[in-house]
Amino acid sequence: MPETKVALVIGAGDATGGAVARRFAREGFFTCVTRRHGDKLAPLVDRIEQAGGKARGFGSDARREEEVVALFETIEREIGPIEVVSFNVGGNVRFPIRETTTRVYTKVWEQSALSGFFAGREAAKVMVPRGHGTILFTGATASVRGGPGYAAFAGAKHALRALAQSMARELGPEGIHVAHVVVDGAIDTDGHQQRLGDTYGARKAADAILNPESIAENYWMLHKQPRDAWTHELDLRPWSETW
Repeated sequence: MPETKVALVIGAGDATGGAVARRFAREGFFTCVTRRHGDKLAPLVDRIEQAGGKARGFGSDARREEEVVALFETIEREIGPIEVVSFNVGGNVRFPIRETTTRVYTKVWEQSALSGFFAGREAAKVMVPRGHGTILFTGATASVRGGPGYAAFAGAKHALRALAQSMARELGPEGIHVAHVVVDGAIDTDGHQQRLGDTYGARKAADAILNPESIAENYWMLHKQPRDAWTHELDLRPWSETW
């Protein structure tokens, strides 16, 4: 029997993470999806299975080292070798610097930087001996520039970007494709719909909001790239976004 191909999506929310999981499931991957509250994954798992795919949800806190280690061990033991890891944990908050507490800064760093390190390290441990694999980190506008009120988020996302660069240089010769995706702009989510208010409908109709399915298509493209033409950093934004 052919070996089961596994894609692990860490931070499989209702937008980007969920779309990435569905995209890889359509290509025959057994898709393992995680978020801190595992019960929220049921609709995503059901949707994948109803479309003919295979999926399993895991309640796992990406900020806790022992939980991430156990997650990888369980998947490798019970499901199959992990071929793709997509890290999508966020942490986007806005606080003026004088109101940013140590607790806020630390929490955002744990969500976007420390958890990325745990995921990337464990992915490397299982992929390097096999000589192939893809690790995809989801970045943001804050990955490349800070903004007013975003000291915590930009600091964490800059750290994640540096991690991705270091891993790409170290693991590329081992056959592992590491890519960082800068998602620059509003993504079509319920949260952004509320924030955009009356302008939401017009912006969506004009393709001025990032469609999670379009983002996921680019993740699949990165995975399929031949190693003689790997992309390390890819920036995605609507045509209307100022940059």
